[in-house]
Amino acid sequence: MKTKEISLIAVIAALYAAMVIVLAPISFGPVQLRLADVLIPLAALLGLPVVYGVTLGAFVANAYWFMSPIDVVFGALANLVAGYIIHRYKDKLVPASVMASVVIGIMVGGYLWMFFPPPSILGLQLPAWLGMIISVSLSSLVAVAVLGVALVKLLQQSKYIEQLNA
Repeated sequence: MKTKEISLIAVIAALYAAMVIVLAPISFGPVQLRLADVLIPLAALLGLPVVYGVTLGAFVANAYWFMSPIDVVFGALANLVAGYIIHRYKDKLVPASVMASVVIGIMVGGYLWMFFPPPSILGLQLPAWLGMIISVSLSSLVAVAVLGVALVKLLQQSKYIEQLNA
């Protein structure tokens, strides 16, 4: 692995962890909007270093706001899978980002219900695990598939990414 790739992993990991920690009130809980997840679609532009960076960043952030070993491991694993999906299907960024959001929702919502009561969704009484999966998937859609894709499109129009990849 090249020095440039290791540096990018470190920068993305630090940025992800810092965003989650600073924005902790909206980054954790049954209704969460991890704005740091906007970094995940950058895997379409910058490759595997972003995948590793958001994975390491989630591990660090979840360890910092320790809730359970389950959250530390599976939260990071969710980012690894989501980032890889976007990296692998970068030519179809929007569908890949939607799929990545659903993966995060299923993986994180699949255990988060054990620690928090699920939010009420449209007044429906859903099983706890399903309510949490839906809640996390919806918030992930906002962060990854809407804001993250918008960030990628914005960066694609700039000359900065060309310089970074040179």
